[in-house]
Amino acid sequence: MLISTTSVLDGKPVSRYLGIVTGEAIIGANIFRDMFAMVRDVVGGRSATYEKALAEARETALTEMSARAQELGANAVIGVDLDYEVLGQSNGMLMVSCSGTAVVC
Repeated sequence: MLISTTSVLDGKPVSRYLGIVTGEAIIGANIFRDMFAMVRDVVGGRSATYEKALAEARETALTEMSARAQELGANAVIGVDLDYEVLGQSNGMLMVSCSGTAVVC
């Protein structure tokens, strides 16, 4: 499955547009991640734990979107947009969502 943020794929003309497809993933920050992230904030540096969780959520959302496109008979998704939102009462959850247009090239 080809996935692109652009509206065209170089050398692969779109023969059919199948519709919008989406994928979502929500991750919760647990107390241990929060404690280690607070330590990183105090001493500086990057929070590898949060970065890994964010990368996993992004991959989950993209995989889900790709599976939905494949169910429609697509072999590519174009115009992909990734969004990140903080959710929950104390902003303790992060949602990664993506959307794009399923196409046949």
